[in-house]
Amino acid sequence: MTTNTLILGAKIINEGNIIESDVYLKNGRIASIGSHRPEEKHNEVRAEGLYLMPGIIDDQVHFREPGYTQKADIHTESRAAAAGGVTSFMEMPNTKPVATDLLRLEEKYNIARQSSYTNYSFFLGASTDNLDQIQQMDPERICGIKIFMGSSTGDLLVDDDRALENIFRESPTLIATHCEDEAMFRARLQEYKVKFCDHIPASSHEFIRSKEGCLLSSSKAVHLARKFGSRLHILHISTAEELALFPNDLPLLQKKITSEVCVHHLYFDASDYATLENKIKCNPSIKSAYHRKALFEGLLEDRLDIIATDHAPHLLSEKIGGYLQSASGLPLVQHALVIMLDFYHQGKISLEKLVTKMCHAPADCFKIRERGYIREGYHADLVLLDPNEPGLITKENIFYKCGWSPLEGKQFRGRVVSTWVNGFPVYDQSGFGLTGRGQRLLFDR
Repeated sequence: MTTNTLILGAKIINEGNIIESDVYLKNGRIASIGSHRPEEKHNEVRAEGLYLMPGIIDDQVHFREPGYTQKADIHTESRAAAAGGVTSFMEMPNTKPVATDLLRLEEKYNIARQSSYTNYSFFLGASTDNLDQIQQMDPERICGIKIFMGSSTGDLLVDDDRALENIFRESPTLIATHCEDEAMFRARLQEYKVKFCDHIPASSHEFIRSKEGCLLSSSKAVHLARKFGSRLHILHISTAEELALFPNDLPLLQKKITSEVCVHHLYFDASDYATLENKIKCNPSIKSAYHRKALFEGLLEDRLDIIATDHAPHLLSEKIGGYLQSASGLPLVQHALVIMLDFYHQGKISLEKLVTKMCHAPADCFKIRERGYIREGYHADLVLLDPNEPGLITKENIFYKCGWSPLEGKQFRGRVVSTWVNGFPVYDQSGFGLTGRGQRLLFDR
């Protein structure tokens, strides 16, 4: 069956504009944009009244394979991603075993090659003693290095100053950091244990994983990057105070220090602990409405460059215990787009800006080869979208292996009609196409 596809009459959201046109997909690429009647055999998709956008690129996910596949795996989570309009992901190294050497990293690529619905890349994890592996990285074939400057799920903490300096000095590629000050976190946790014993309320998370700890660690990362001229990307910014670290006086392609905000830090705030409790426990923590408002302003001002998810599924049984027992992280990759469409319907962000932050900016930030835009010759990673159709999030339409979402019971406007990855239809309202259609992301570095 041919995979050549002619998409007719879509409203194309691309490069700051919305235009109505046809798009022809041939041999996995965007062959033409505009009126075109191909002679070869092809499928036709009537898209009048619908919007066509580049596939979303999520630069921070945790798909848990290998080692934690009772929670998630590359097959199930890439399927959920495709249903949410995500066509490429970059996955984190805190699996089991941790991906701190290049051979283990290639094992993850081999799994994805067989099982991923979407395109993929994997971060090499930094540790205090794997500088040799970092130096041997191929910047064209690996998205970057991940440094946990604050501990989270897994055991990859790097808070030794000498080790950090060596990594920032020697890295041949982008460094992505999780920034929280570990010493401050541990001290605050002890204070709350004394105050509450084993009954620490979920709302305490904002103060234990505090704004001060985020700013201290992010400031340290920026200092190191400036000292050594490193290419730094700070993940999941969660405080108003950190925004001052990111000037908006340069185009993204000229920045050496960039930043990301996650959908849960834009959507939830500390008032939601009252109803969702540890279901929204994550690192860095969800903070007050003051920070949420500032983060949205920072996004629109281009101080924050990318919108991502930090998709981090845990079993529900791991989330509903007491604070000390509850795991940190939320499953979000299927629902990032509908969250941002909710803001669009509120008049807070345009469709053009949404596409810039979720599609174009990740491609530019990581220098991903021939993806992230609707351009002739680029890979045909595309999402057909109805931004107005209402939908209720229920357990029955959640595709995460963990089977739950903090958004259950919420009504949103907007749905993904179809998702193409490398020209293949991998998702539409009738279900999913064949797995293994994703490709390894390559980088122009």
